[in-house]
Amino acid sequence: MERNNHTVNFNIRGNSKGNFFCIPAWYNLPMILTKKEPFTSDEIEKLKETFDVYIKTVIDLKYKICSAGCNRHFESERILLDQGSNQEDLWGGGIDLETETIDCNSFINIRPTQKNTGSEIQDGQIREEFNKLMRYFFKEIYGK
Repeated sequence: MERNNHTVNFNIRGNSKGNFFCIPAWYNLPMILTKKEPFTSDEIEKLKETFDVYIKTVIDLKYKICSAGCNRHFESERILLDQGSNQEDLWGGGIDLETETIDCNSFINIRPTQKNTGSEIQDGQIREEFNKLMRYFFKEIYGK
């Protein structure tokens, strides 16, 4: 049996709870920003790096915190959970920067226990609050 002696480099990432995980160095880590204040135009430019004209977001509706720029919504969801958010307060979606359209579509939104059986936010009040907070966090786009 022949042994392969290739070297694989890993980036080590940690979270606020002291958990560490390895990511292959070739994996393009997205620029994820998590904050309570609106994103600046410079921050929005950095957040665009993952999908160019679309930014994925997860918002904690209770604490009014937005985590944006993830490759997959669960990445931002994990950041917010690690910072003390509750699952039932987290909702995912995104913004199309070309059309300035907000969407409320994410697999993290599928929660039969909260009567949300699809990936869209189905509760009108939750959807309205999500849209309101998206306009707040991206007010550089929606009017200054």
